[in-house]
Amino acid sequence: MTTEGYIEMECIQVTQPIGTFYIGVIDYEDLINISFADIRHLDRELDDYLGIQRTLSGKRVEELQQYVNTVDATFPTAVILAIKSENELNPDEKNAIYDPKTKILKIRADHDVAKIIDGQHRIKGLEGLKPGKKFQINVTIFIDMDIEDQAMVFATINLAQTKVTKSLVYDLYEYTKSRSPQKTSHNIARLLNSKSDSPFYNRIKILGTAAPEFKQVQILTQATFVEALIKYISGNNRKALDDRNLLKQDKRPPRANSAESHELIFRNMFLDKMDAEIAKVIWNYFSAVEERWPNSWKKTEIIGNILPRTNGFRALMRLLPALYNRLNGTGNLPQKKDFLTLLQKINLKDGDFTSDNFLPGSSGEGTLYSILANTFTN
Repeated sequence: MTTEGYIEMECIQVTQPIGTFYIGVIDYEDLINISFADIRHLDRELDDYLGIQRTLSGKRVEELQQYVNTVDATFPTAVILAIKSENELNPDEKNAIYDPKTKILKIRADHDVAKIIDGQHRIKGLEGLKPGKKFQINVTIFIDMDIEDQAMVFATINLAQTKVTKSLVYDLYEYTKSRSPQKTSHNIARLLNSKSDSPFYNRIKILGTAAPEFKQVQILTQATFVEALIKYISGNNRKALDDRNLLKQDKRPPRANSAESHELIFRNMFLDKMDAEIAKVIWNYFSAVEERWPNSWKKTEIIGNILPRTNGFRALMRLLPALYNRLNGTGNLPQKKDFLTLLQKINLKDGDFTSDNFLPGSSGEGTLYSILANTFTN
């Protein structure tokens, strides 16, 4: 609520060893209006203490601006702000006033009043919220906080916390009720990883960390597998989030037309709930890879053997649409023998898939894909 040039919010006063701070709730528009991230100044100050860099990630902001418009968007953790009680431009005016009797904190409703200690990506994301939507944010507010304390709070949040892996995020989709490209891709990864006759048996690190008994063979992260598969359902992660949002609202995402389906080979199958058929195509394809180059695919313990690892897997997945489209004219699912017939045309021998021939990183993946694809374009 804004009255007489101030935003008023009911707050809880909290006392901890660092001092006293306030916890409350603010409308997102008010938060955007009063907050600022003085990146150059804060970087210089924090660098004196901790060497922290605090630059915005444009990609992350773009993702959050999309996310805040989904039906189940949430920022449950607090944005942390630091406010100087005195207005330096007008010493007679207060930036923040707390009344312990009413538990009301008044913050001057003006730009650049509250410095962002943590949450600048979320606040920039909220700038993309569509008009008319309600979104409140819980905030933790420090009044007259020393820069040393700001640095320590920043470091505790950004350096001491445990990072969440992409693979764990995808694993959590198993517990969602509604269908989504993410959940389907996760389930297929788990299926192929669990079946003893699968070409991916115990090769996928479902939670991004290898189990001790399989550490020599778990050479693909779940995120690598899922993101490669999502590409052929939705196109990319951002579009997959759009699909998930529509499905969660019981709306049907658009089907791929004949031109789009050449790249989005699994989209219409996904929309028709043919998840088992998608899994079977992947299974058949990589079983053919395993038979075509058995030593390179099976000998995961050999250092420098790239075929079963990330670069080899990604290159093979990039090749899949070209082969699938050649084999799908009958309307039947391509079988292992069908894929094998095409793979035998590729002029690469078992044992050629070394890091000497295909350098680590994206360049090696690109080189391998070019050799594979040229077989079917020349």
